Amino acid sequence: MNNYHTYSFPDSKCLVICGDIHGDFNLLVNKICAQYQLRDTVVIVAGDCGFGFERKGAYDNMVRRNCKRMNNANNWILFIRGNHDNPAYFDGRTFVHKRFMAIPDYSIVKANGHTVLCVGGAISVDRSYRIEAWEQNQKKLRKFGHDNDNTDLLTPNYYWSNEAPTFDKDTLTKVLIDNAIDTVVTHTAPSFCELQSKSGLKSWAERDSILLYDVQQERTSMDALYNALKGQLITHWCYGHFHQSWHSTIEGVLFKMLDIMELYEIRW
Repeated sequence: MNNYHTYSFPDSKCLVICGDIHGDFNLLVNKICAQYQLRDTVVIVAGDCGFGFERKGAYDNMVRRNCKRMNNANNWILFIRGNHDNPAYFDGRTFVHKRFMAIPDYSIVKANGHTVLCVGGAISVDRSYRIEAWEQNQKKLRKFGHDNDNTDLLTPNYYWSNEAPTFDKDTLTKVLIDNAIDTVVTHTAPSFCELQSKSGLKSWAERDSILLYDVQQERTSMDALYNALKGQLITHWCYGHFHQSWHSTIEGVLFKMLDIMELYEIRW
């Protein structure tokens, strides 16, 4: 029995990858349905979608607001987890609608003739700030007699400790037995891809003693994923996280870093 999820879209005629959206769900729908007038298109958001900062009802309301437009255009949006997402939304059950789905790590997406492996997660370089800001938020709530339900996995927060990507060799082995992957979508990237500069980390590392180590481990997990996929005929590897745009062909694979809200169509 498979312990990974497969999402198939036999009616799709286009596959597009999107960079971080940071909660701008309505803007993304407007961009794909109105600005670019895409139809019959599967859009995969490469993490930092924005799930978890609001109560679940806010995301369900977003679906209701946009479902007619998405139905009329026959478009779908799939979300993989970033470091600015609550992983609890990405279990394949919590946020699943006809046109909007938050999908688990190591999910397979089949669209427009492509077979896509999706793996989320990364390290928040600003995690010390986010943890401190949330603690201050909670102090204010308690001052006025309010408090969050910490037993609810979907309770809003600013940071989630299980944000890091994982290299799941066992699940990947099962995935590769059943699928010929041609495209990979992750939130972060292997160590040989941009961004490689650590200059922006210095100020954050001053207040977070293990940040540099954790960031190195994040990229190492992506290196392990890349090495495990070397036998596959991968043509594209897309990722977000770094808020810049870049691309390069490395060992026959086109690596594409996507800026915030940048769209990139996967073509043969």
